[in-house]
Amino acid sequence: MSNDKHFSAKSSESNTQTALRFITCGSVDDGKSTLIGRLLVDTKAVLQDHLAGVQRSGETDLALLTDGLSAEREQGITIDVAYRYFNTEARKFIIGDAPGHEQYTRNMVTAASSADAAVVLVDAIKLDWANPDLQLLPQTRRHSLLVNLLRVPSIVFAINKLDAVADAAVAYKNIAGALEKFAKEANIQVTAMVPVSALKGWNVVDKENHGQSSWCGYTGPSLLSILEDLPATPAETEVAFSFPVQWVEKFHDSGVTTQGRRVFWGRVATGSIEPGQTVKVFPSGQTAVVSQVLSATRQPQNKAAGHSAGIVLDREVDVSRGDWLLAEKSASLGSPESQRTLSTTIAWMDDEPLVAGRLYWALHGHRWVKVKVQRVVHRLNVNTLAEEEATELAPNAIGHVTLALQEPLVTLPFAQSRILGALVLVDTASHKTSGAVLVN
Repeated sequence: MSNDKHFSAKSSESNTQTALRFITCGSVDDGKSTLIGRLLVDTKAVLQDHLAGVQRSGETDLALLTDGLSAEREQGITIDVAYRYFNTEARKFIIGDAPGHEQYTRNMVTAASSADAAVVLVDAIKLDWANPDLQLLPQTRRHSLLVNLLRVPSIVFAINKLDAVADAAVAYKNIAGALEKFAKEANIQVTAMVPVSALKGWNVVDKENHGQSSWCGYTGPSLLSILEDLPATPAETEVAFSFPVQWVEKFHDSGVTTQGRRVFWGRVATGSIEPGQTVKVFPSGQTAVVSQVLSATRQPQNKAAGHSAGIVLDREVDVSRGDWLLAEKSASLGSPESQRTLSTTIAWMDDEPLVAGRLYWALHGHRWVKVKVQRVVHRLNVNTLAEEEATELAPNAIGHVTLALQEPLVTLPFAQSRILGALVLVDTASHKTSGAVLVN
């Protein structure tokens, strides 16, 4: 492989001004927690007393820096998502250590839904690394498919534990070849592919590896250098304005002139808002003109996607928590459409299978509606990537499902908007999160 295949991200000053949210994912015991521990230790982000607390028989157990639950320490596995923060001279980072076990896929999906990048670890010693036609682990494939489905902008494959194989160069070449083949079949755009040893620290923070400037035939940047240059997820400013109302505040004397009208607080989902714009309330269909846009400190300030705002309208209209304020239909910008039947892709996370006829609550923005599973169209075989006929989705399966809504929702395809095109299904009895829904 040429070096341009190792890393294709383009650095820019704007990239490094924003903190990068990334997750580590992959199969069980691939070294995800150890990798994060290595990043924290080698960037001097761990206090000495904290470091002393994870010493075992004179050795530092890097995984314990993120595995904080007692059950995680007892079993030696990651169960819940652990977030850690560190920074370098170039950038700030927010890391999510996601579980590798199938039964905790729901936690991994939660972490991936807001990530700018995903580092998918691949454990070299679990694979038939000497075989050019080696097969990847199913969980490696599943997590790669999930982060791709969730539109995580940057996907980095880190081939780990190459310090523990007899021929690291052959192992890296064969595993990288298998990953490239899989990514091409699954239509996954790979940002970078890098060999590492999280335990030894080779090629994680520093480029030099045990005195060698080139390791495994790899001459590209270290993993940290790659992460420093990755872009943050851009706000969805090219889509028409949409705003899920989170809180309705009755006016009180705050020094802001609102003519006694209510303030609708929330986060701008897409587009931008400024005084003078005409908005439509969903689901009532009433229209009004924006008279003021307030910042969190109640100062007049125009707001774009990704920022919190308070909106005051020119007249009193019926707006409650869960309603949406939308721009009037625009031919030049993507405008959400009201729908009662949705064609979706679902990552199923419940212990009970998804079957036609079941009722669930669906959360879209801050709006709850009842939905009925109309039809399971097919499921995705994570080993062959084939679409197979199915009548149900088992736990941790991915498939296409048609949903019928009791009340309409305003949505866009997930490929166009990560916010307007995503829903969460919740079991009506247990109230457990049951599925991550992407609108097709």
